Amino acid sequence: MRQILRRRELVEDEWRYLEEAPAGPSLIVPVAQLLSTPEHWRGFEGRLGVRVEAATRVEELVPELGRLALIACHFPSAGDGRGYSFARLLRERYAFTGEVRAIGAVKCDQIFFMARSGFDSFELAPNEDPAAAIAAFTRFTVAYAPGSAAVSILAQRFRAQRSGRTISSNN
Repeated sequence: MRQILRRRELVEDEWRYLEEAPAGPSLIVPVAQLLSTPEHWRGFEGRLGVRVEAATRVEELVPELGRLALIACHFPSAGDGRGYSFARLLRERYAFTGEVRAIGAVKCDQIFFMARSGFDSFELAPNEDPAAAIAAFTRFTVAYAPGSAAVSILAQRFRAQRSGRTISSNN
């Protein structure tokens, strides 16, 4: 089973990608598949997540945000910063309270900045040290640029209740 960093802890990932077998109750589908057959995925019984590529526009997902529990932003390379903007827009403009995960070329030295942009889970690139990634959260004590505020679980539950969704502390 794959391990990820979530809320500054190394945990087993309960999510499965569509191409992985067996598919479980928490499924991540490619954005193209979600957008080409949205009615099919609206009927999915489990928790639904979507994998977006760097060129995906946030606005394309807006009609589906209320149904999504996770958005996995793929970083094709460590130098590609489009995922930072994607996460920030999700959190600040569209008030997305679900999990925003960084996947792909996710390096330890980016974790602090990704977290400030709105990411709350990380699938590290191969050969990255999880202990070093956890330490990266506290590497800097002062940040000059404003960051995306961490959304408290109480605020997440309030927003979810208003939108008709339910969340648990395991989301």
